[in-house]
Amino acid sequence: MKFATGRTSIDNLLERKELEPKYKDHALTGNWSGYRDCHIEPDWILIYKISGTHLFLVRSGSHADLF
Repeated sequence: MKFATGRTSIDNLLERKELEPKYKDHALTGNWSGYRDCHIEPDWILIYKISGTHLFLVRSGSHADLF
């Protein structure tokens, strides 16, 4: 896993910038309704939530670890 790639994505989220399509950023449903996930790398997923001025980094890991 490349930490720099993850850091860039987090910085963009903090600045409320739209992530590039390669990160596959999307809203989650079901038990994760209200949260989003993005793919830092093909099998490194970050689940997060933006509420007001706060960015909550909720979980990070492989698809198998998270779902």
